[in-house]
Amino acid sequence: MTATEIPYSNTQITAWLRGLMSIAWADNDFSPSEKELLQEFTQDRHLEAFTDASSLDQLKPITPQELKEAFGDDADMAENFLRTAVMMAMVDGEYSISEDDLIQEYCEALGQEIQAIAQLRKAIQASPDEEQHPNLLEPVKEWMDHLDIKDQRLAKFICKVVPAQCPFERDVYLFGKKIMHIPAMCKINPLFDQLMGLRFKSLSYLADECGQDVSKYC
Repeated sequence: MTATEIPYSNTQITAWLRGLMSIAWADNDFSPSEKELLQEFTQDRHLEAFTDASSLDQLKPITPQELKEAFGDDADMAENFLRTAVMMAMVDGEYSISEDDLIQEYCEALGQEIQAIAQLRKAIQASPDEEQHPNLLEPVKEWMDHLDIKDQRLAKFICKVVPAQCPFERDVYLFGKKIMHIPAMCKINPLFDQLMGLRFKSLSYLADECGQDVSKYC
């Protein structure tokens, strides 16, 4: 399949984006920056030409059954979607229980039993005082690394969602007094390297396979 071909139908890519938006909504913390990001993406001329949605309002949350109907029995598509779902949940450095619950519902509807996602669930359900094995998330990292980038719409989405570099740590001051310290995202996100790897893979796909100028993403 060449990069100029469309591997996913309009209906499938729209369902895919609705699923990712549902993940963003799952923790009831759909920030203005997330909304602005998705709005910008839906207004991308390339996206408008090949999806059923042309505005954020049309990308409403999707039920597990609707997602199943859109994807059919394509197991590879389902697993790649779930990788991007985990990416969407982890991009802010926190994999919440509400996000995990929805991802589990999507897994069940799509007939996917992903051991890596089970490991993530084990990590977030562990007691704060419970000592966890240092390699607990290795299966998750390996699984994320196998995301197959073969659609430039999704490649663009990843490039927009994942920051180009580790957001710097910073102190927050109020009236000249420090009220909090925010650590660098790469220090609090255990999958930061995997997210950056997905971003690089997406950039390479757009530049090498699609012949596009990716400078705006750098």
